[in-house]
Amino acid sequence: MDQEIIYQHKELAAGRWKEMPFVEQMANVGSEVERALKWRSKQNTAYAEKAIERALELVDLTLASATEFSRLKEVARVREALVDYFYETNEFGSTDVLWRKYFMYFACAARKNH
Repeated sequence: MDQEIIYQHKELAAGRWKEMPFVEQMANVGSEVERALKWRSKQNTAYAEKAIERALELVDLTLASATEFSRLKEVARVREALVDYFYETNEFGSTDVLWRKYFMYFACAARKNH
């Protein structure tokens, strides 16, 4: 029996996400990651966890809409590293600064395109 996925970003999951340029998708992921980092630094585990769950949902929507192998590969690696950083042992040696820097490029590019 298939389970229906319940999205937090219902409008985006309904198709709007696929219409967005890749840099905007990644900038939105970065916004949620930033929220997770902020709440984690304030020791608010519940809010941090909700934010990273939303970020991973957006990553999954990005994976589902990726048309180029290089983007698919990059986004899959980002997902793996985010899970490692927030839930696992941080095998990749990620830091808050690294994540902010990585997503800042997308935010700047998305802003430039508007």
